Amino acid sequence: MFDGVCLLCSRSVAFVLAHDRQKQFRFATLQSATGRALLVRHGLDPEDPDSFLLADGAAGYANSDAIIGVVTAFGGAWRLVALFRLVPRLLRDRLYRWIARNRYRWFGRREACMVPSPEMQGRFLE
Repeated sequence: MFDGVCLLCSRSVAFVLAHDRQKQFRFATLQSATGRALLVRHGLDPEDPDSFLLADGAAGYANSDAIIGVVTAFGGAWRLVALFRLVPRLLRDRLYRWIARNRYRWFGRREACMVPSPEMQGRFLE
């Protein structure tokens, strides 16, 4: 799940789409009904758009754990990102939340959610 109006978030999705050669990730915006339902299912507040969620079956990973999970799944040298798990989650998530709180100011926002290209449409849940 990602913030569909956030330019940083949309660029991050484009990055994942470019590096996810196995096409293992699918996306939903936090603003969509599917995204909101998944947030609630995994104990996150759908009214808090600063969250990032990686849902893997019944498990859910939020914020820095989600980012590490996505990037390490690319395989190869990307697995080295897992070393960030050595940094206490409290510190990682503080950094994550600081960036999340400032993302609109630093990177901008769209008026409407990102619309995937026709060839990428199948990678989005809504």
